[in-house]
Amino acid sequence: MTEVAGRIPDFFIVGYPKCGSTALYETLKRNPQVYMSNWKEPNFFASDLYVAPDPGRAVPRPETLEQYRALFAAAREDQLVGDASIRYILSPTAAARIADAQPGARIIVLVREPASYLRSLHMQMLQSRAEVEPSLRRALELEPERRQGRLPTWIAREQPGVLLYSDHIRYVEQMRRYHAAFPPEQVLVLIYEDFRADNQGTLRKVERFLGLDPGPPAEVPQANPTVRRRVGLDEKLFDVAYGRGALASAAKRTIKLVTPRRVRRGAFVAAQRRVVLAAPEPPDEELMLELRRRFKGEVHALSEYLGRDLLALWGYSDLD
Repeated sequence: MTEVAGRIPDFFIVGYPKCGSTALYETLKRNPQVYMSNWKEPNFFASDLYVAPDPGRAVPRPETLEQYRALFAAAREDQLVGDASIRYILSPTAAARIADAQPGARIIVLVREPASYLRSLHMQMLQSRAEVEPSLRRALELEPERRQGRLPTWIAREQPGVLLYSDHIRYVEQMRRYHAAFPPEQVLVLIYEDFRADNQGTLRKVERFLGLDPGPPAEVPQANPTVRRRVGLDEKLFDVAYGRGALASAAKRTIKLVTPRRVRRGAFVAAQRRVVLAAPEPPDEELMLELRRRFKGEVHALSEYLGRDLLALWGYSDLD
C-alpha cells in the first residue's frame, strides 16, 4: 500500500472570524517549531458547510484526505502542524470529524463581544463581496428572507449560512461540540479583547497549551483589519478588473495578452486598497445597544460555561 504524503494537523484554530485568528495564524506561521499551511482556511472538516471554489486560487480546495494531508507535506518531523479554518466552529459536524481523524488534536477558539463581532463580520462580508447591504441593521432585518434562499451574491448562494449573522452568536452551543469531542485539557478558549490588550501574554498561553518552547517576544501583525468597502466604487473596479461588460471584457482581453494573472490580481488588490477600502465609519451606537441587549443571555451563559465574568468584561452588567 502506498503511503499517503503529509500529515493530519496536531492543532486546529477553529474560530471565530474577526476575533484574532488571522493574527494568531500569521504569528504561529513564523515560529520555526510550527508548520502552518500556506492555505490558511482549507475548511476540509466542514464539508457540511459548502465552501465555494475561489476563482483566484490556482488549485481547488481539498476534497479528499490525501489532498488535505498534502497541504502539510512540507512539515518537518519535529514541527507541530496546524490548520486555521474558522468555519469549523460553525459546522455541526467538524468537531467530531476532527476527533475521528486526530483524537489528540489541540483546539483553539477565539471569541469576541457579540455586537462588535457582528459589526466587524458584516464589514468583512462586504469587503469579500459576499454582502451587498451596507447597513448592518438592514442586513439583520433581511435574515428571514435569506433563510428562505433569497441571497444576493454567488458567494452567499454557495455558502448559504454566511449572511445569517445571528447564527454566529451561539457560542455555548458551538463550543459544546468541541468539549464533547475532546477532553477539556485539549481545548483552549481565548478572549479577543485579552489578545488585543496583551499580545505576548496570550501568545505565551498558546505556547504552553501547544507544548512549544518559549521564544523571544513575537511581533503580532495587524492581520485582516476591519475596513469599510465603498460598494459602488468596488463594483466599477471589479467590472474592469474581471471583465464584466463589453468594454471591460475587451480591455481584459488586451491586458491578458501582456500581463500575467498573478500581476493582474495583485494590481486589482492594490487598487482596491487605495480607492475602495476606507476606515470604518463610527458604529451605530443605538444598534450596538440593541444587539448587546439581545445577546446578553448568551453572554451570561458563556460566562457560566467558561467560568469567567464576561458580562463585566464586555460591559453587559448594567444593561437592563
